[in-house]
Amino acid sequence: MRDYYPMKIAGLERKLPLFRISDDLYIAGLIIFGDAELTVAAAGELLKKAPDWDVMISAEAKSIPLIHEMSRQSGYKPYVVARKYPKAYMKDIISVDVQSITTDKKQTLCIDGSNARMLKGRRGLVVDDVVSTGESLAAVEKLVKMAGGKVCGRACIVAEGDALERDDLIYLEPLPLFNADGSVKE
Repeated sequence: MRDYYPMKIAGLERKLPLFRISDDLYIAGLIIFGDAELTVAAAGELLKKAPDWDVMISAEAKSIPLIHEMSRQSGYKPYVVARKYPKAYMKDIISVDVQSITTDKKQTLCIDGSNARMLKGRRGLVVDDVVSTGESLAAVEKLVKMAGGKVCGRACIVAEGDALERDDLIYLEPLPLFNADGSVKE
C-alpha cells in the first residue's frame, strides 16, 4: 500500500500522507501548518481567482495560515476566524454546529459580536484549505449570513469528493479519494 499521494499545488511538488477515514475510505492530508512556501504560493494563486470581497472568513484551525497570508498579500484586508468553541473574551456569540469528514463528533463554530459587526453588510469570502463534503463550508456560510453579511465566494486549495461536483467553489487542484490499498477511488 502506498502511504502518500504525490501532488503539484501552486507549482510546488508535495507528498500528501494518506489517512484512514473508514475501512474503505482514505484521504490525502494537506497540512499547511509549517509549510510557509506552499501557504504563500497557494494564497497568491487563490487571490488571482477570488471575486471582489471585503472580509474573509474561515473555520479554525488549519486554514488560519492561509487566510492570514491571503490578507497580507491583499494589503491586509480583514479576516475572521470562526472558533471551535467560545472563548472567555468572546461576547454576543453567534454559533452553528457542524460535522466534518475529518472529525469524529459534532463541533460548534462561533464568532463574537465584533466579528459579526465586521461582516454585517459586507461581502464575505469563505476560505478553507480542503473542501470535501462541504459541511464546514456551509457552517461558515451560515455564520456570515447570521451576522448580516453576504457570501460572495468560496475558495480552497484543494477540493475532493463531493466538492468536485460543485460549480460555486474556487480551488487550485482536485484531490482524489482513496481505497484502503492506496489506489484512487473511481
